Amino acid sequence: MSYKEETHVGSKAFALEEFIARAAARSAQRPEPADCVADLAPLMLELIEHSGKFLEPRHCRSDPDGYARNLIHKTPDDSLSLYALVWLPGQWTPVHDHGSWGVVGVVEGTLEEHSYVRISPDRGADTGIELARGGVSLLGRGAVTSFVPNPDHIHVNGVPRERPRVVSLHMYGRMMSSFNIYDLAARTRRRVEVHHNES
Repeated sequence: MSYKEETHVGSKAFALEEFIARAAARSAQRPEPADCVADLAPLMLELIEHSGKFLEPRHCRSDPDGYARNLIHKTPDDSLSLYALVWLPGQWTPVHDHGSWGVVGVVEGTLEEHSYVRISPDRGADTGIELARGGVSLLGRGAVTSFVPNPDHIHVNGVPRERPRVVSLHMYGRMMSSFNIYDLAARTRRRVEVHHNES
C-alpha cells in the first residue's frame, strides 16, 4: 500500500471513529435527551462534511421495495447506533415515532418530513389516538435535525417521485430495531420490528 492510500484509509477511519468516540462521550455526560441532541447536532454537521471519507457503496444500498436502512456502527452496549438511510423517489416511512432521541443529517438530496402532534391526552394508550397534522420540513444537503422521545416525535419521512434519491445519516440513543407505527384511520399504534442491512 502506498503512503497516499494508507493516509486515505486512515482518514476514513478517523472521521467515523472520532465521531463515534465524541458522540459516546457527550451522550454519557448528557442523560437528558434535549441536552444530548443539542451537544450531538454540531458533531453530525461535522460528520456530514466528512461523509465522503467513510461512506462506501455498501452503506448506500437501496431497495426498490422500500427505503433502506444500512447499519454503519453500533456500540457494544447498543446505547448508540448510526445508520445510513436511502430513499429512492417515491419511498416513504410509515407514520412513526422512535422511543429514543435521534440526530439526523442529510448527505445527498432533499429529505421531506411531515410532522404530527398527538392531541389525545393519554400518551401511554395504543388505541383512541388522535393525531393532528403539523408542518412540513424540507431538509437539503448539509441540514441537521434532531428529536427527543418526550414528547413523542411522530412523523413521516421520504422523497416525492419527482425528486432524486436521498441519503441521510441517523444516530439514535439505542439500536433502532423497532419503533411505533400509527394507523391514522384506526387511531391506533403498534410496535414493529424494523430490518436493516449489516454493513
